[in-house]
Amino acid sequence: MSHAPKVASLMEVVEEIQAQTQAPKSDGWREETIRARVLAALGRPADLVTVAVLPLWDDHFRVNVWTSAGVATIPDSYFVTADERGTILRSEPPIQRRYWSPTG
Repeated sequence: MSHAPKVASLMEVVEEIQAQTQAPKSDGWREETIRARVLAALGRPADLVTVAVLPLWDDHFRVNVWTSAGVATIPDSYFVTADERGTILRSEPPIQRRYWSPTG
C-alpha cells in the first residue's frame, strides 16, 4: 500500500522540531536511541533533514522522517512503542528498509 508523502512548509518543519525540543525533558538518550534504530532499520534517505521523535505518552512515540528535495516532506512516519532502553517493541506501520547506501 503506497502513501503519498506529506508535503510541509519549512515553517511546519521548524514547528515540529521546536515541539520536539519543548516536550517534557528526559535526558534525550531514549529518543536518540529510537532515532538511531529507526534509521538503522529504514536506511538513510539521501535528502534527510531530521528524524523527529515525539514522546506521546508512557512508552509511545511518533517518529517522523523529514526530507527535503526542494520542499520539506515526511515520506516516512511511524507510531512506535519502545522500552526504557529505546528498543522498538512495535511500530505501525512496520519499519521496512526503503533506502540503501551506494556502498551497500
